Amino acid sequence: MSSWRLPTPPERNAAPAIKLRAMRSEDLPFVMEVERQAYEFPWTEGIFRDCLRVGYCCRVLEDRGRLVGHGVISVAAGECHVLNLCIHPRHQRRGLGRYMLKHLLDVARAGHARVALLEVRRSNKGAYALYYALGFNEIGLRKNYYPARRGREDALVLARDL
Repeated sequence: MSSWRLPTPPERNAAPAIKLRAMRSEDLPFVMEVERQAYEFPWTEGIFRDCLRVGYCCRVLEDRGRLVGHGVISVAAGECHVLNLCIHPRHQRRGLGRYMLKHLLDVARAGHARVALLEVRRSNKGAYALYYALGFNEIGLRKNYYPARRGREDALVLARDL
C-alpha cells in the first residue's frame, strides 16, 4: 500500500471517520446521488450495475457512515483503466479524491497492472491537477469524447507507470 495516510482520528480508540469499502448493489441509490451532484452528465445506474456484474473494482468512500464518493477501475492485460472517480462536491478539496485514487492504483498493482490510463474532460482543471500531481502525464486526445451542453467535449488521455 502507499505511504499516504488519512489524518489520525482525535481519539486513539475512535473509529476512523473515513472508510473505503467494496461497492454493493444496495449502495447504488447513494452512488447515483453523489454522481448527479458532481456531474452534469452522470453515469447511469445501469453502467454501475454492469461494472459490479463483470467484476470491476468498485469502491465507495464513506465519511462518518455517509457515502461521499466512489471509484471504478478495470484491471486486465497488465493495464488499469480508471473509469470513474467521483467525490461529492461538498467533500472535494479535502484529499479524498487523492486517497481514493491511490487506493485504486494499489489495487491495480496488486492485480499486476503495470500502467494506469484514464480520460479526463479538458475543462476539468481540478481533476487534471490531481492526476498530474499523482504522476499521470498526457499521452493523447479523444476528440468529442464527452457529452457537453453544446455538443461534445474532448478528453485528455493520461497515463502513468505503476
